Amino acid sequence: MNSLKEFIFIGEITLQAKIAQRAAERLRATHNKRDNLETWCSIQSILVAAGNVSKILWPNKAYKARGESLRKFLGIDESNPLSSRKFRNHFEHYDERIEEYFKNHSGGVYTDMAMNPSFNSGIFGNEPLETHRGYNSFNNTLVFRGETFDLDAVLTALNDILNKCKPYSLI
Repeated sequence: MNSLKEFIFIGEITLQAKIAQRAAERLRATHNKRDNLETWCSIQSILVAAGNVSKILWPNKAYKARGESLRKFLGIDESNPLSSRKFRNHFEHYDERIEEYFKNHSGGVYTDMAMNPSFNSGIFGNEPLETHRGYNSFNNTLVFRGETFDLDAVLTALNDILNKCKPYSLI
């Protein structure tokens, strides 16, 4: 690999990984401040940055060869947590999730942006059934309608990819 295009992609991966690291620092700083807006700003920044790296390394069909080439060059395994966009899409396409929810539910309680949702249910360890988006600061996980997503696993994957990019990046 020696083309300018690949080095630009590696530079972008590096930038996005560093954005996610900075957002993770801000997220940790919110744990004692109860600043829900900064918490969700930080979470969104992590998810967007991780999604951008995912789209570079696991692009749509038109650019599949580029993704394969970059992953091979950087030594990134196909089973990397960033290869799946499912959870990020819950947040990126939240408008669609709201529409889908109300097709099947006429009303009731709609709990969103819950903080430490496993403790809000009254039953330790069980998420409230109607929590749409939640963040658990005790184990750094996100919850979306009963599904759990480990932010630490994503941040570790981004850090590993960043380390593989460092020799080739100017950032």
